[in-house]
Amino acid sequence: MLRAQIEHHNYRYYVLDDPEITDAEYDRLFRELVQLEAEHPQLATADSPTRRVGGAPLAEFSAVTHRVPMLSLNNAFSEDEVAAFDRRVREGLGLDVVEYVGEPKFDGLAISLRYEAGVFVQGATRGDGRTGEDVTPNLRTIRSIPLRLRANEIPFLMEVRGEVLLFKQDFKRLNERQRTLGEKEFANPRNAAAGSLRQLDSHVTAARPLRFYAYGIGDIEGGPAITRHSGLLDWLESLGLPVCEERDVVRGPQGLLQFYRSLAERRETLAYDIDGVVYKVNPLEQQQELGFIARAPRFAIAHKFPAEEALTEVVAIDVQVGRTGALTPVARLKPVFVGGATVTNATLHNEDELKRKDIRIGDTVVVRRAGDVIPEVVKAVSEKRPAHARVFHMPAQCPVCGSSVIRLPEESVVRCSGGLYCPAQRKQAILHFASRRAMDIEGMGERLVEQLVDRELVKTPADLYALKAVTLADLERMGEKSAQNLIDALDRSKRPTLDRFIYALGIRNVGEATARDLARHFGSLEKIVGATEEDLQQVPDVGPVVAYSIRRFFAERHNREVIEHLRRRGVNWAEQATEPQKAAGRFSGKTFVLTGTLASMTREEARQGIEDRGGKVAGSVSKKTDFVVAGADPGSKLDAARALGVTVLDEAEFLKLIGKE
Repeated sequence: MLRAQIEHHNYRYYVLDDPEITDAEYDRLFRELVQLEAEHPQLATADSPTRRVGGAPLAEFSAVTHRVPMLSLNNAFSEDEVAAFDRRVREGLGLDVVEYVGEPKFDGLAISLRYEAGVFVQGATRGDGRTGEDVTPNLRTIRSIPLRLRANEIPFLMEVRGEVLLFKQDFKRLNERQRTLGEKEFANPRNAAAGSLRQLDSHVTAARPLRFYAYGIGDIEGGPAITRHSGLLDWLESLGLPVCEERDVVRGPQGLLQFYRSLAERRETLAYDIDGVVYKVNPLEQQQELGFIARAPRFAIAHKFPAEEALTEVVAIDVQVGRTGALTPVARLKPVFVGGATVTNATLHNEDELKRKDIRIGDTVVVRRAGDVIPEVVKAVSEKRPAHARVFHMPAQCPVCGSSVIRLPEESVVRCSGGLYCPAQRKQAILHFASRRAMDIEGMGERLVEQLVDRELVKTPADLYALKAVTLADLERMGEKSAQNLIDALDRSKRPTLDRFIYALGIRNVGEATARDLARHFGSLEKIVGATEEDLQQVPDVGPVVAYSIRRFFAERHNREVIEHLRRRGVNWAEQATEPQKAAGRFSGKTFVLTGTLASMTREEARQGIEDRGGKVAGSVSKKTDFVVAGADPGSKLDAARALGVTVLDEAEFLKLIGKE
C-alpha cells in the first residue's frame, strides 16, 4: 500500500536516520499519492501522509484538559541531593538497592499525543500540567511523529508523553534561512521549537525541522502488560515512536551518578540540547507504590547540569515595575553570550539582594543563566571594581507613574502604591477589579482587558464605565451582541456591596475576608479612608502590616482620584450599619484558612459553614491561625501551616468538625 510505503520511509529517515531511498524517489512516491487521492477522494484517510499540513490558519488554540496531569519533576543540583532522593525512594519501598532508568532531560517543549485505535487524533502542549493547548495541526507536520502506530497489539486509547525539540544542526540552518529572508533569528533551539509549535498557521510549523522523542505515557486503555519503565520505552519504540537511545538501566546512587557524568561528558557531542538527566524508578509497580506529592512524582527526579556563567560589565541599573507593582532592579549589561543566548539584562531580584551582593554600576560581574531561567547577576568581581563605580539606590517614587513606593514590614520587595492608577499594573488591576468575587463584570476576560489597555481605551477601572457598545464591537471576537452584553454587565456591576468594592480595589494583603471585616466594622468607605493605623487594627485579624497597607493605599492621591471617578460614573455602594459582635458559636474565636479543592462543597460553602458557627476565614496562614483545611492540590498555605505547627484538617476531618460527615 502506497501510504504504508511512504510512512515506512518516513520512519527510516526521521526516526532511525537510516534512509533506504533517495529524496528524489521519496518525492516521486509522495506526488503519486497526492495525485491518487485527488483523483479518488474516497480513498483519502485521516492518517494519510498528505494530511500532515493543515488548511487555513487557526484563529486561536483551543484548550485541552489532560486526562492524566502532565506533572513536572523536582530538581536535584548536587550529588548530595541525588543521594537524598535515592534514600527517600529506598525508605519508601523498604529496599536496600533500587533499579532506575536514566534518560536525557531534553531542552524542548513537553507535549502529549493522543492515539485512538492506533491513529493520531490530538496533540496538546503541557500548559499548566492540567490544561494545555490543542496544537494537533502543527504536530501533524512533524515527520517523526507517526500518524498511525506500527504494531499489532495497539491500545484502544493511549496518550504518549514526550518532547518536541530542534536538533543543533537544524537550528543552525533555520537561523541561516532567517538571516537570508531578513527575519529575526531565534535565540536558542528551545525558543525556536516552542515558537514553531505555537504557530496558528501549520504551514509555518511545517517549514521548521522539528523533532520528537517519546519518554512515557499518560492515559491508556488496553495494550500489553508491561512491568518496567525500560520495557515501556522499548514498547513505544516498537510502535514506531522515536525514543532516545541515550538511556540506561542502573542500580543505586552510584549508578545514577555514573550515568550523569557519562552524559555530561558527551553533552556537547549530542545532536540536541539537554540541560540535565532524569532518573526514574524502573519497576512500574514500585512507581505506583511511591506515588506523588502535590505536583511531582516521588519516583522520579531531574538532575540538572550546572548553570553556565560568564563575565561582563554593568553599564546601568534600571527598575522594572511588575504587574503587581513590585519594583525589581535590573542590571543593564554589556552583551555577553551565556547559557545559549546573548544576555543584555539580568535581574538583581530586590533591594536586599542588591545590597548583599554590593553590585554597583561599572562593576565587572558574574552572570548566570540556565536554559529559560531569567539571567541573574551572581556576584561582583571586587578586584576588578573601577574607581568610578557608583552605588545604586532604589527610587522613592514609582518610575512609571510617580506614586510613592512602599516596603511592607517583613517583605523584601518594594512596591508602587498607585495600584489603581499605575500603567504597569493596569491589566492586573482591571482583571482583579472585574473578577467574579469583586465587581463581577461578566465577560471581562484577560484577552479583552489586554485589547482595552493596549489600545489605550482603558487606563483605570473608572474608564470601564465610559466604554460604548460601538467601540467594543470593533474589538477582536466581540461583535454587537457581545458588546451590548458587556455594557449590560458593567451597568449591573455599578451597585456592589461595600465589602466587594473594597476587595475590588486590590489593596495589598486585603482579601475577601478582610474586606468583609472592614465593611462590617466601619460601615462606610469614608471612615476606612480616614482611619488611622491604630483605628484599622481594631478590626479582627488586621495587624500592623495589613493596617499599614490600607493606610498607604488610601494616602496615595492617584488611588483616591480613581475612586472619585468611579463615583462620578455611577458606581455606588450601599453604606451598611456596623455589625455587633456575633453570638458565640462552636468556632467562636477560631481562625481557619482554606487551601486546595474540596470535593463535597465549594470554597464559598465551606466559608459559610465556618462563619455560621462563629469562626473566621482568613486568606493567609499566620501564628493566629487555628486550623488549615486542605483539599486536593493544596498550595503553599499547607507548607506554611506545617512550618508554624498549625493543625491541618483534611476534608473528612473538616466535615466531621462542622457536623456534615
